[in-house]
Amino acid sequence: MTRFRPTLRFISLLALGTLVAAPAFAQNDEPPLTPPGPLFGQGQFAHRDGATLYRAICQGCHMADARGAVGAGYYPALAANSKLASATYPVLTVLNGRRGMPALATYLSDTQVAEVVNFVRSHFGNSYADMVSTADVTNLRAPSGAKP
Repeated sequence: MTRFRPTLRFISLLALGTLVAAPAFAQNDEPPLTPPGPLFGQGQFAHRDGATLYRAICQGCHMADARGAVGAGYYPALAANSKLASATYPVLTVLNGRRGMPALATYLSDTQVAEVVNFVRSHFGNSYADMVSTADVTNLRAPSGAKP
């Protein structure tokens, strides 16, 4: 009987802590993005601006500050990245993937690809002024994954 009481106390405190912390997680007014695919339903990510798409898709690997990470894998820095000077490079990388990065052509529209690429190319210490258009992405998209 004595061993059961501390466990019950621990579970009660854990439940109370969850109730107290729940409002802190609920303060985000932005609805979460649901990833497309068989487990979440077919389709694309909800249309959002480049910053929101970056937070939902890219920052998990490239980090919130876009400085990348090394650990269980290698996630290159996007911050102050000279490879982004050519707009074609990040567009093709987002569409087709590169090394460990998955191809996102099936999940993102041409407009979404343009928005997230423009966001990364104009933030995090990058200041590339030439913007990628939806038409640019459409022209670079491989015919097999064509999606307007």
